[in-house]
Amino acid sequence: MLRQADVLIIGGGLVGAAAAFFLRQRGRSVILLERFLVGQQASGTNFGNVRRQGRFLGQLPLANRSRAIWSRIPELTGSEVEFLQVGHIRFAWREEQIAVIEDYARNAREYGLNLEIIGRNSLKERFPFVGDEAVAGSFSAMDGHANPRLAAPAFARAAVRDGAAIVENCEVLRLEKNGEDFVATTPLGTFRAPTALVASGAWGGGFSTAFGETVPITPGGPQMGVTEPAPYFIHPVVGVSTKIPDEVMYLRQIPRGNIIFGGVRRRPAALDQRRAKYDPASILPQLTQLTRLVPALRHLKIIRTWSGVEGYMSDDLPVLSQSPTVSGLYYAFGFCGHGFQLGPGVGDVMAELIDTGRTETPIHDFDIRRFSAEITR
Repeated sequence: MLRQADVLIIGGGLVGAAAAFFLRQRGRSVILLERFLVGQQASGTNFGNVRRQGRFLGQLPLANRSRAIWSRIPELTGSEVEFLQVGHIRFAWREEQIAVIEDYARNAREYGLNLEIIGRNSLKERFPFVGDEAVAGSFSAMDGHANPRLAAPAFARAAVRDGAAIVENCEVLRLEKNGEDFVATTPLGTFRAPTALVASGAWGGGFSTAFGETVPITPGGPQMGVTEPAPYFIHPVVGVSTKIPDEVMYLRQIPRGNIIFGGVRRRPAALDQRRAKYDPASILPQLTQLTRLVPALRHLKIIRTWSGVEGYMSDDLPVLSQSPTVSGLYYAFGFCGHGFQLGPGVGDVMAELIDTGRTETPIHDFDIRRFSAEITR
């Protein structure tokens, strides 16, 4: 088993696995340590949305870079991840929300994201499944969805194929810097590298705190479910543009007919339990919003519900940067439930940053130093 490498990655979700792959493309030796199985936590239990619209505008360059990679994953990794470019539609329930989506569309155009605003009169023609309350929609034709269970393992297998060492069921009990190297202590022994990337999702804050860089991260569990199969009639990914948390709903139908959904409100998650539970009290509010969005779904049976542990930052933006205080330490965690689409791009950006000391994609908004004022208070 490889014990020393150029880069040590803590966390085997989509970000960590993609970073391992792209670092190998740059000729860097890599050891990735994952406490569970690759992609088992948030990267494998999320909704599967590959969307750009609705994001913080400063995140769009990163989302654009990632979107370009999604189309090439089979070519890059040799694996299919069921990515479908079916578009992403966000419906608005209220007239006042139309100005919000129109303003976002104008601003997003400067970042290369072209959105089509669809008025009430055209909605039913384009999207006959939507409920009568919808007054407008914002459509992103280049977005889509993929299978979360396939994405991280695809990059991990490709990284191993190219020479990376990936060690699963290997919890990092302690990560510290000893001289020039970072040393990860695990039940399987110690692993060393002069560079370390913390990509451990909701657990990332624990590692940054150990290096004196505390961040306001809270674990949470989104509430998701899937229906029995139905005829394939909802082609785009569907969401809602609203300022009311209890109206947040998203769904997608896969070609074999099942409809995957989530939204309304997330529930707490405990890191020591290493899992998030679906709260049965979520189901009625979710079904209310689900059938409001697509009335025809009222006749379908729910066959499974689930959750997953995700990390939410206080400002709803991830930590994505080099440590300002520890040489050779990098962070990529806390994606606030928005990280699946970004994952391949984040891996590519972090590989570029680690390899060259810079990145062409702006990530300054996500620097861990934005919390330094909170840390010193």
